[in-house]
Amino acid sequence: MVEKIAMKQYAANIKKGKEVIEYYINELISEGVSTIPRWQPPEGHKSKEIEIPSSEDTPSQDSGLRSRTNSSGSQHSRSSVSSLVLGASAATIKSPVSDGPSSPDKLEDVYIERYLGNLSLVQESALVQLQQWLQKTHKGKIPKDAHILRFLRAREFSVEKAREMLVHSLAWRKLHSIDKLLETYTPSEVLLQYYSGGWHYSDKDGRPLYVLKLGQMDVKGLMRSVGEEAILKHVLYVNEEGLRRADEATKSRGYPVSACTCIVDLEGLSMRHLWRPGIRALLRIIEVVEANYPETMGRLLIVRAPRVFPVLWTLISPFIDENTRQKFMFYGGNDYQEPGGLRDFIDEKYIPDFLGGHCYCDVPDGGLVPKSLYKEEYQDKSPEGPPLSVDSCYNTSHVVKDFPHEVMIQVPQRGSVITWDFDILKGDVTFTVLRCKRSISADPVHQHHVSAATGGIGSVQYIDKNMQVGPDLSIVERPLICRDGDSVQGSHVVSESGSYILQWKYFDSAKTSFDFTLAPHKSKVMYHTELLRSEAFRGSMSSLQSYHSGSLSSRASQSSLTGSFSGPGPSSNPNRLVESTRLSRP
Repeated sequence: MVEKIAMKQYAANIKKGKEVIEYYINELISEGVSTIPRWQPPEGHKSKEIEIPSSEDTPSQDSGLRSRTNSSGSQHSRSSVSSLVLGASAATIKSPVSDGPSSPDKLEDVYIERYLGNLSLVQESALVQLQQWLQKTHKGKIPKDAHILRFLRAREFSVEKAREMLVHSLAWRKLHSIDKLLETYTPSEVLLQYYSGGWHYSDKDGRPLYVLKLGQMDVKGLMRSVGEEAILKHVLYVNEEGLRRADEATKSRGYPVSACTCIVDLEGLSMRHLWRPGIRALLRIIEVVEANYPETMGRLLIVRAPRVFPVLWTLISPFIDENTRQKFMFYGGNDYQEPGGLRDFIDEKYIPDFLGGHCYCDVPDGGLVPKSLYKEEYQDKSPEGPPLSVDSCYNTSHVVKDFPHEVMIQVPQRGSVITWDFDILKGDVTFTVLRCKRSISADPVHQHHVSAATGGIGSVQYIDKNMQVGPDLSIVERPLICRDGDSVQGSHVVSESGSYILQWKYFDSAKTSFDFTLAPHKSKVMYHTELLRSEAFRGSMSSLQSYHSGSLSSRASQSSLTGSFSGPGPSSNPNRLVESTRLSRP
């Protein structure tokens, strides 16, 4: 309570002081006086510097904020008061890291408004405290005021929490030489051609604008070509470039620009983007960016969101800060062209051509990364080798003739979503999803083992040979033939609870292609399955208004990516969210 009363009185004194200063300045202007020499104390006059407690004090002249001094003695004339305002004894602008120009003819309030924005007295005090602490503990170069302010805003101006966050970030930047990233980093040819993102002018508020065609990006191909670390480094390079562009915009526009705007185009997004290692890499990128680049996202516009997007949003949204999530705006279909869309935030002349504008957008189109660019250290080239990573969430199984591999999923309630993601590492298989009409044991009826020379990975069967389709089983996803090298992702919204079986069965291609060569009668599958509860799925669907207006598609999703997408025909299940799709790379 005492602190609040003191701050209130302090604010009233400052306001009154400004009124007095402005009165005498106007008097001088009316008299035609434009220049006054700095006030000098008389010879033999001793001035006393008023000490202000550190909690309310400000750093020295190097801090770029305030250096308050006063002199005791007789009253000053109007000229001496104006000299105090315009002279060296007044608060001047000087930043240790080029926050703004160092000039004795601009007041501190001008500096704050010009380079930092409107700050309350409490916020300004928190900034001063944190900067003073950095000057004592971090000798040499310290961050700019605008950079420190981002961490304070991310922690709601809690000095202690912001200090802890900022210290960890400074150590991270030093460890990885992030300050030199713009000068030392050069993207690889694969990223330049297939990473579909780039800078494109600015929005109406002057924020630098970044365009990302996420739906056109082959995440799996990029990770197997350059690796997760290279993608993360490229994202950090983009963030550093965004900070540089925001700083330049601040200098050129005359007001503070501290964040960027991003357009994320999801045209072409499908279940193949829900590749588990890709999701894991995305969550890691989000974690690193939020820890070291807080409050740099001014607005994120997600356009042309397909129906599969809520599933992806359900997976990643819990890992995004609440303040950041509030800056997301979603547009399904062509909603972005209507009132409240892109034209409300971006000038007509800067709207990209592929979004209905007339401005050419020089952003790579992405597309499928050829397998010839895959590197051995980022992929499992040997069919008998280990999974992609030691801690991979994928399982691997051999599918032998007459011994299919089956995964049983117990679904507790209708409306839940079964998802699958698998790669065919060897041979051809037929994939089917079945529902058991009667209860079956959770223990497999048979396990087929293979020799240790082939990896020791066998198959599991839950369906007894006496069970038949019709009286015992029903097919909920009709058989899909998957060829060697195919990557398949899909999902199924269940209409009834119970036991569901995902089955991979060996497919003898020699019978259909008249190939009389000796076949090994064995295939290999790397797979991951997951069950999404109906509550989570319905919540994700309600996150987009445009999803309520249209019925769920019963056809296979098609993409505009370069390459061939194929899938099964129309599903007989009206609750189907999206059909399985097969991605055939060249």
